[in-house]
Amino acid sequence: MAFGADVLDHLPKEDLPQVVPKMRDGDILLCSARDPFSKLICWSTKSPWSHVAIVYSWPATGRVLAFECVRQLGVHAVSLTRFISQTSTGTHPYPGRIILARHRDAPAGNELRPLADFAINAMGDRFSPLEIARIGARIALGRLDHIPKAVGARNEFICSEYVAACFKAVGIEIEWDGLGFIAPGDFALDPKIDAIAQFKTR
Repeated sequence: MAFGADVLDHLPKEDLPQVVPKMRDGDILLCSARDPFSKLICWSTKSPWSHVAIVYSWPATGRVLAFECVRQLGVHAVSLTRFISQTSTGTHPYPGRIILARHRDAPAGNELRPLADFAINAMGDRFSPLEIARIGARIALGRLDHIPKAVGARNEFICSEYVAACFKAVGIEIEWDGLGFIAPGDFALDPKIDAIAQFKTR
């Protein structure tokens, strides 16, 4: 079911230990933040959602990781504890809200492995200044019905393009309007994505 910003008021905020039992590998972290870059994303997409990531457990350590793509580091993974407590630039506490969501068609077990493989294989990619400029151009051009090929996604992503590519690896296409670029807000608008819980950020 698609959901809007009102989910932030309707879902109770819960501490991490309360949310973890509700999680599944491949769940979505959808963020609504207030830092300047996040505000640019929200302005460009006319949406309250500024960032998206994927959760995946690491059983050997008892940890849950958040796979994400951020402009300073590119694709990387951080502990979920860190993800909900600060931004990728170290701003603490996290300046906004974070929702746990789930795609109804997301597989489980070994069938989810291609998603994990894609997420991991993309890790470590760094953005050159030109790549950052291209991503910035896609954000600035926003919801145009045509984005010049010169600024289209290649092996670099904004967060939502990365997460969408992870899901594509298991045959799931995130629904979006096809204008400009797939954005964090498109995940909230996908009718097969449901809000599960809201984190209490610190």
